[in-house]
Amino acid sequence: MQSLYPPIVNGKAVYDLDSQKYIRVWQGPQHPGVTGNMSLELDICGDQVIKCNTHVGYLHRGFEKLMERRRYINCFPIVCRICVPEPDTNEYLFAAGMEELMGVQIPEKAMWLRALNLELSRLASFLMHLGGQSGAFGMGTVAQWTIAYRDYVLDLFEELTGARIYHMYMTPGGVRGDIPEGWIAHTHKVLDGASKLLDEIKHVMLNNAIFKQRAIGLGVITPEMVDHYGIVGPNARCAGLKRDVRKDNPYLIYDQLDFEVETETAGDAYSRTCIRWRETHQSIDLCRQILAKMPPSGAVHITLPNVLHLKIPAGQTYVRAESTRGEYGYFMVSDGSEFPRKVTVRGPSYSHAMALLEDLLVGVNIADVAGLMVSLHTYPPEIER
Repeated sequence: MQSLYPPIVNGKAVYDLDSQKYIRVWQGPQHPGVTGNMSLELDICGDQVIKCNTHVGYLHRGFEKLMERRRYINCFPIVCRICVPEPDTNEYLFAAGMEELMGVQIPEKAMWLRALNLELSRLASFLMHLGGQSGAFGMGTVAQWTIAYRDYVLDLFEELTGARIYHMYMTPGGVRGDIPEGWIAHTHKVLDGASKLLDEIKHVMLNNAIFKQRAIGLGVITPEMVDHYGIVGPNARCAGLKRDVRKDNPYLIYDQLDFEVETETAGDAYSRTCIRWRETHQSIDLCRQILAKMPPSGAVHITLPNVLHLKIPAGQTYVRAESTRGEYGYFMVSDGSEFPRKVTVRGPSYSHAMALLEDLLVGVNIADVAGLMVSLHTYPPEIER
């Protein structure tokens, strides 16, 4: 009698679609979140996934081509939309790429303000992710906590930049303005509240027996997989690799800050959540360090020619930074005109949400598909750019 269960090779089930009975179902696209901005074509045998094909293109897309048809300064509203929950990494890299091609150096105060902006952006992004990870496993309480508290971080952005989501604060030559009166005190209050919230999240989510039962052992990433798939950020660090652009290739003022690279060794969804929980605490601490060490006064912007007709010298460069998902890079080419010749965005989501996800989902229970997707922390616009 033929067995209903697939053979196990190297500890993993091997499915033969020609002989295996299966049904094909679709997950997505529907908003909100990563599990709804993409579409997964899933072959299911019983309640297990035996094959997955990812389908993208349902969100706003084509950013790189759009940038070739716009002047440099007009590209900033575009790059912010490549990663909605963490747009500041994109605007920093686009501005840094322009500055490197022009051979200009921004003021020291502007470097501190940029780093502060990036860490606040990481805080907001991590809060959204932790809530999404909890919600993907049916724990709506933590999701409501984090999404609500993220609004307090957005209040800080609104006071500092005039905008809540797309800030366009880091422009070529520095930043648009200095810190307003009373903002530092407000920031410390928000950071204190976020730290207390993380303690509650640890109690309700990370120490929850049901969450552990579902997340431990789910979607294991081994050290051998990291370079093969191009895995970066917490997805690589959960497999024990100490890789962080802020340490490996320091930019702005990160070499003047005190922090360690967070790692785990299990490589599963639970360890990835633990790393991101600790890195949220880390971003809070880095914000406090920056506020304590930042020069109290000084220029925040250098004088540039009319940015509407700014011509960048011909050349090419690659600039990178550490986003919440890992290494984020911009390859920029200028032909000396007022328009970028080529801009290619290296977003972590491209490799994490497609090739890696398709392989990790094989053998996973259909109820854990969303939880595994969210544990990889991907944003589909980075794929569709």
